[in-house]
Amino acid sequence: MKYPARLYIFLKNVFNRLLRYSMKHLFKTCGSNVKFSVFDTFSFNSIELGSNIYIGKGAKFSARHSVIRINDNVMFGPNVLIRGGNHNTEVVGEWMFFVKDKRDSDDEDVTIESDVWVGANSTILKGVTIKKGSIVAAGAVVTKSFPPYSVIGGVPAKLLKRRFDFETVKEHEKNLYPNEEKTTLKLYES
Repeated sequence: MKYPARLYIFLKNVFNRLLRYSMKHLFKTCGSNVKFSVFDTFSFNSIELGSNIYIGKGAKFSARHSVIRINDNVMFGPNVLIRGGNHNTEVVGEWMFFVKDKRDSDDEDVTIESDVWVGANSTILKGVTIKKGSIVAAGAVVTKSFPPYSVIGGVPAKLLKRRFDFETVKEHEKNLYPNEEKTTLKLYES
């Protein structure tokens, strides 16, 4: 019984790789070395993916009238939810279910910058930018943006601590980023 099971696992992996390869072309953009489950839920044409991205199983990334941008070298744990939109709840005299008109503030882009780790079961909502070098704790609900190299968590998410002090950030970025992309003290302290 050992060999049929191994054959099944081998064939399943081959099938998943082929399907994932064909699905990558559905994204608005997709770099190299991007791994995700073929059973995840994506609004493909509104998602821009860089390179070296791992998306854990159970992901749900959706934006109808906005864009979800994920830069290079990003890791997502399982069951991460990203929503680039919201419902218009301000219409009087109509059931919310039937309201189709959107306000400008109902849909906003979501950006995940480089060198970010998003923990399992996290939720990232419209208008949020997860700045480079940041860590989102498992189960966090992120409703606003934080400075680079932040460790954020909670419901709603808040700044728990800084991943590095500024001198360590400079050392960390020395060989990773060109000068024009390096974190400034002003951006670090914002």
